[in-house]
Amino acid sequence: MKHIHIVGICGTFMGGIAAIAKEAGFKVTGCDANVYPPMSTQLENMGIQLIQGFDAKQTELKPDLFVIGNVVTRGNPLMEEILNQGLAYTSGPQWLFENVLKNLWVLAVAGTHGKTTTASMLAWVLEYAGLAPGFLIGGIPQNFSVSARMPQRPVQDNNSISPFFVIEADEYDTAFFDKRSKFVHYHPRTAILNNLEFDHADIFPDLAAIQTQFHHLIRTIPEQGLIISNGSEQNLTDTLAKGVWTAVEQFGVKNGWQAKLLDNDAFEVYLDSCLVGTVHWSLLGEHNRNNALAAIAAARHIGIEPTLACEALSVFKNVKRRMEIKGQVNGATIYDDFAHHPTAIATTIAGLRAKVGQQKIIAVLEPRSNTMKLGSMKDALASSLQEADQVICYAGAVDWNVVDALLPLQEKATVFQDFDEMLIYIKTIMNQNDHVLIMSNGGFQGIHDKLLK
Repeated sequence: MKHIHIVGICGTFMGGIAAIAKEAGFKVTGCDANVYPPMSTQLENMGIQLIQGFDAKQTELKPDLFVIGNVVTRGNPLMEEILNQGLAYTSGPQWLFENVLKNLWVLAVAGTHGKTTTASMLAWVLEYAGLAPGFLIGGIPQNFSVSARMPQRPVQDNNSISPFFVIEADEYDTAFFDKRSKFVHYHPRTAILNNLEFDHADIFPDLAAIQTQFHHLIRTIPEQGLIISNGSEQNLTDTLAKGVWTAVEQFGVKNGWQAKLLDNDAFEVYLDSCLVGTVHWSLLGEHNRNNALAAIAAARHIGIEPTLACEALSVFKNVKRRMEIKGQVNGATIYDDFAHHPTAIATTIAGLRAKVGQQKIIAVLEPRSNTMKLGSMKDALASSLQEADQVICYAGAVDWNVVDALLPLQEKATVFQDFDEMLIYIKTIMNQNDHVLIMSNGGFQGIHDKLLK
């Protein structure tokens, strides 16, 4: 049994690597600066030993290989000792390709927004069809209850292992020693390109730099593969114009895959203007219908009929932290959503508005992503929140002037530097039938449970 030690194990991606490695028969240990629930509990339940911090003495574990997460930088004491001793190390994406993906049909979901939801939909469609795929997703799909697993035995052929693996293909960099995007390591045969905007201002100087990485991904897709691209996204169209060697299907356009809304709980699916199925579900917004179209198209590429894919999506349960209802208190409904980029914020609020009509939406935002902390998106923030009736922003994690950024919202917006003061304020303004939409890509100090209590 080979032993790997994962340095920076508690992130969603590296935690998924740990789960897959353990299932594949490796001995797995790991360390991180923040070893705490729920990831620590999930990993320890798998029998994975966790170590708090990055002490250089961890080299005494003598693993066969150190797998390095992208949170690790030069100056990290354990990494410095690994380098000083000349010990074997690799990145998480490279380890995943060499040990899991290289002999599988990889279905990758890339894009600025919607990766987790679309990958979850696609994995579920394959599961519903009996194909038992492996997957690694940056969230927990509620149809599965785990974020990552190895391919399983298909229903149709219990003597073999599924050849399919669905992965959320992130454009963030791989490691301090490999500045390519993670997704160039995955070599997908089927690739979804959901959308493309400027993000990750901490590693990309501009949109063109991100487009270059997407172009590098496109270069790895075989001629007999398939690219499924959002036809309404000009940035993707421009990226494909740099060169494409693979067939392309588009969604969101007439000459491709389209969704026709019947009501808030159903939509029809068309391919080249021909009706191919109907989805009945409770998910909100045009963005989720586009996510569904992409998943249906990708599933069709491996032989799943659109009617069956629509049937699967009709029983799809959304990912945790994607418009997840946390509970109700005094008639007000509290939601948790991962939205942290202005486009995602706007589409999330628009989806909720379509559902609740004129009922009051209180949008509570914590701008804490690296891009938000740098202030790169501050000029677009006010317009992204415009559809909410009231906006509350916790500015404790940023250095730029949030009050100035939200001035276009006038009296609709209130900014707090103190979390407890903000919590008291929210409790005083919540009324029956209000919808409190909490948006953050972090834990937000447990705000959801504190409001419910």
